[in-house]
Amino acid sequence: MSYQYVGFGERFAATMIDVLLLLIITLPLSIWIYGDKLVSDTSLIHGPADIIINYLVPPLLVLLFWRYRSATPGKMLIKATIVDAESLKKPSMRQWIIRYLGYIPAMLPLCLGLAWVAFDPRKQGWHDKLAGTVVIKHIGY
Repeated sequence: MSYQYVGFGERFAATMIDVLLLLIITLPLSIWIYGDKLVSDTSLIHGPADIIINYLVPPLLVLLFWRYRSATPGKMLIKATIVDAESLKKPSMRQWIIRYLGYIPAMLPLCLGLAWVAFDPRKQGWHDKLAGTVVIKHIGY
């Protein structure tokens, strides 16, 4: 089975699709619950529902998609799959969690850990390196 690593441009496009889909879910709910307060209040957290809608639901959705589809909707659209870097099989739940939490250090220094995908031979971001994952496309079908 042949594969290729998925590069920065395609992964960025997939992420933008995922962000848009999450906004389609979370923004109307937040506006419905908090209304004008959502725009006028500069707080990071507007109330208990905000914690659930914007801080718990997105990671839960991402982890569920990763666990059951090995990809988010954006990655599915570009026909990419997240796999274990060594076996090229489905990562463990531990790897999924490490990968998700790995976005934090990857984004802190001006998103350098995400931009790393553009320069790494296996197109791994820091979150991939921490979790032992790669993003691939199967070719030759």
